[in-house]
Amino acid sequence: MTDNSQTQSTFGSLPSSEDIRSIGDIIRDTRALSAAQVAEILQHQRLHGLKFGEAAIKLGYASPDDVLHALAEQFNYAVADGAQTAAHPELVVLNQPFSQQAEAFRATRAQILMRTQGEEGAPTTKRALAVLSPNSGDGKTFFAANLAVALAQLGGRTLVVDADLRGPRLHEVFGVDNHAGLSGLLSGRPGENVIKPVKGISNLFVLPVGIQPPNPLELIEGAAFGLLLHELLSKFDHVVVDTPAAEFGADGLVAAARCGVALMVARKNSVRVDDLKALVQALSASTAKVVGVVMNEY
Repeated sequence: MTDNSQTQSTFGSLPSSEDIRSIGDIIRDTRALSAAQVAEILQHQRLHGLKFGEAAIKLGYASPDDVLHALAEQFNYAVADGAQTAAHPELVVLNQPFSQQAEAFRATRAQILMRTQGEEGAPTTKRALAVLSPNSGDGKTFFAANLAVALAQLGGRTLVVDADLRGPRLHEVFGVDNHAGLSGLLSGRPGENVIKPVKGISNLFVLPVGIQPPNPLELIEGAAFGLLLHELLSKFDHVVVDTPAAEFGADGLVAAARCGVALMVARKNSVRVDDLKALVQALSASTAKVVGVVMNEY
C-alpha cells in the first residue's frame, strides 16, 4: 500500500490528472475549434487509429506547429513561435527542438552535467562554465547561447553571462537591451535590472556586457568578477559564461579560472591544430577543469 503522506512530503504537491490539459483541449483552444469540428476529429481519430493531433492535421484543422506547441505546453517545455524564430534565428534548440543540432546540444548538456555534478550524494561545489575558443568565428557565442537554452529547458534557473568585453554579441542573439551590464558591475557602478529575462523561456536570463570598456582584461582579472560569479551561483542553478576568442588575449583563460570549469569550441576543418593545442595547454596549467572540446560544423 502506498503511503500518500510520504509521497507528498518527498515530491511536494503533485499535479492531479485534472490539472494537466490534454493535447486535444490545447489544440481546440488555440485554433478556436467548434464542437462540430472537434467531433469530426474524434471520429477520424477512432476510425484510423490516430492521435488527436495527427487526426487534426489530416483534416486540416491544425498544423504540425500547433501540435508541437501543444506538447510543449503540456510538458512545460519552451519552444519558439513564429515571432521568436524570426527574432532569434541562431537559437536552434528553441526554434528546431527535434533537429539533429538540437539533439547534439542536449547530448553535450548531458555530458557536461555528468562531468561536473559528481556522484549522487557526494557534495560538490557549484561552478560556472566558461566557453572558450581559439579563434574568432569558431561559433563560441552560438554554442554558449544554445547550451544555455538547453540547460534552461531542464527547469533550473539558468543565466548566460556575456564576458566577451571585446566583441559582445549575446544581446543581439537574445534580443535584450545592452545599455548596462557586466562592464558596469565590474567597474563598481550600480547594477539594477542588468540581468534580463529571455522572452518565451521563463527560467532563462542574460547578463549582457553593456558599454564596452577600454580595459577588458583588467576588469576580468579584478576581484569583482570572482565575487560576482559567487553571488550569481547562489541565485542560479546554471551559469554559462561566454568569453573572447583566445586570439584577442588572455581574457578567456582568466574567466575560465574564475569560473572553475571550461569547455572549448573550435570550428571543424578551420581551426589550426597548434592553436587548439596551445589553448588546451594553457587551460591545463590553470585551475579550470576542462570538460571537453566541441567541434562546430554550424
